[in-house]
Amino acid sequence: MTEDVKKLWGKEIAWIKDEKLRKQTAKTWELAIERSVLTADDLYEIPFTLLCGPDLKVSFMAHKQSVVHIARDAGNQMNKFYKDELPVNMDTLISGAILADVGKLLEYVLDADGKAVQGSYGKYLRHPFSGVSIAEQCGVPPEVCHIIAAHATEGNLIKRSTEAYVVYHADFMTYLPFKNRFII
Repeated sequence: MTEDVKKLWGKEIAWIKDEKLRKQTAKTWELAIERSVLTADDLYEIPFTLLCGPDLKVSFMAHKQSVVHIARDAGNQMNKFYKDELPVNMDTLISGAILADVGKLLEYVLDADGKAVQGSYGKYLRHPFSGVSIAEQCGVPPEVCHIIAAHATEGNLIKRSTEAYVVYHADFMTYLPFKNRFII
């Protein structure tokens, strides 16, 4: 695992018990960073979304890490309470949560002022599509690629796995309050 990926995801990737999946997850981030104009440091500075206006101060990594932690906590609680009635594969869930927005590294570029904007590639292929493409190149299994594909609104057109539902809701519960704030 590269130093950049360790810096971004060392703690969370270690939660994946399956060594092969752990390596595939790290390799996907390595490949995305290699192909991106963004650096690992940029991910701590750029906003996590371009859809909430220019004043959003929540970084890409703050959002991503919160989604991974929330998804993991939810999966653990679902396994505790529902047991075999609705089992959650924690390795699949954690890998999918870590990789859900990896495609944004190809979707975003920096403008002349250093501000994150959607690049020409991103105008044609949103991050769920580019994320799946990168993950498949790294051997990530289909059940994890499904989470990447289904985590955004594009996923509303398909049936989601339990793990994909968890990541989808963790992502949207930490996005929609910023997009649709109710301010008193």
